[in-house]
Amino acid sequence: MVRRCSETPPPSGNIADFVGVRRWAGGVIVKHSRVVGTVALLATPWLVQVQELPAQWPQLGGPDRNYQVDSAPLVDEWPSGGPPRLWSRPLGEGYSSVVVAGETLVTMYREQDQEVVVALEAETGAVRWRYAYAAPLMHNGYVDVWLNAAGPGPYSTPLIADGTVFAVGVDGHFHALDLVSGAVRWSHRLPDLFGLSEYNAFASSPLGFGDTVLLTLGGSNLGVAAFARDTGEVVWQSEPIAMAPGSPIPIRVDGREQVAAVGQQELVGLDPRDGRLLWRFPHENELGLNISMPVWGSDGRLFMSSAYGSGSRMLALSHIDGRTTPEEVWSTNRMRVHFSNALRIGELVLGSTGDFGPAFLAALNAETGDEVWRERSFARAHLLYADGKVVIADEDGALALALVSEHGLEVLARADVLTANAWTPPTLVGSTLYLRDRHNVLALDLGL
Repeated sequence: MVRRCSETPPPSGNIADFVGVRRWAGGVIVKHSRVVGTVALLATPWLVQVQELPAQWPQLGGPDRNYQVDSAPLVDEWPSGGPPRLWSRPLGEGYSSVVVAGETLVTMYREQDQEVVVALEAETGAVRWRYAYAAPLMHNGYVDVWLNAAGPGPYSTPLIADGTVFAVGVDGHFHALDLVSGAVRWSHRLPDLFGLSEYNAFASSPLGFGDTVLLTLGGSNLGVAAFARDTGEVVWQSEPIAMAPGSPIPIRVDGREQVAAVGQQELVGLDPRDGRLLWRFPHENELGLNISMPVWGSDGRLFMSSAYGSGSRMLALSHIDGRTTPEEVWSTNRMRVHFSNALRIGELVLGSTGDFGPAFLAALNAETGDEVWRERSFARAHLLYADGKVVIADEDGALALALVSEHGLEVLARADVLTANAWTPPTLVGSTLYLRDRHNVLALDLGL
């Protein structure tokens, strides 16, 4: 039974339990297909105690879903060939990020007419287990153009929570898998569960709250749903909202836990306990493709940026007399983040701006929205902040380490490490950086 938001909410979760975890291809219409899954154990299962270890990078965007992480010290200079390569291996199509728990990495990829969730050894890249299920693609003129440009996915990044991997495929296959063995704990095909005949490709990454997993349900006007972690039961479903590919984030407004989610033409705030809509604010673009994830600041401000004729805006959120009110602080078209992420570093907002033309790294003043500087040295890029430095990974395969201030960008080290269509956000655990392009995954040592 689906509990609607008008009913009594479940017990409160804690903001620390927000463990969730990108990306979508807009406008693609996909049809019904059956799920046939198989688990292949390719290495001796590791000790069960690993399940009890905290996940170092459990979701899209890292521990706090903001692409900032405590790390080991990072070296300021690299050898001429780039940072030391620990290992690399081929992997199928896909843009899922690498998530990490203990000595296990998890990601997703496509292999012909199957989608695969795979667990790798962190030290060597060897496969621990893989879970494959049937997910054939429909081919027609429009879809084939999209496939040639962007690839078939998967786009979503899994979530690791409580020894379980929660993974969503392009066609709405939603699995909960045992982290140690890959065994299926429960599964749904979302179009079947919610009665969809046509729908946009699923790309948003799951987010954990308390004993539930929250997931936006594509562009089908279904809004957001919460699933019980242990059983997969639908706990609540929000009111209809046309959702975009961008993934939701946890926020705290005047001490109250909320979820900020990305609609096709707006930002919305939801109560994570029951799915109740708390606020909404317009954020329009020409195609309904709000892909980048919002950025929350400790000052109670929410940043969002999009391409396709949109731009950036900063909202101030306040909760007064039982009501949350969003107020626009500023907006600008000087930054248009396409598929990558933005960073909030003190009083600066850093992002890679550019639709399909030239790309720039740009910094905005978080208080005013004024452009502080822009730098044309990288293609469209993902960003990660650790050890007081910014890791830059652009779509052409360039990797860099840089210092950022109001005075500009100081590149400390740079190397070409991947090939084109490197659209997957990087993952950093300790001093090890995990990267993917469209066909390969590798581990690099950025430490001293």
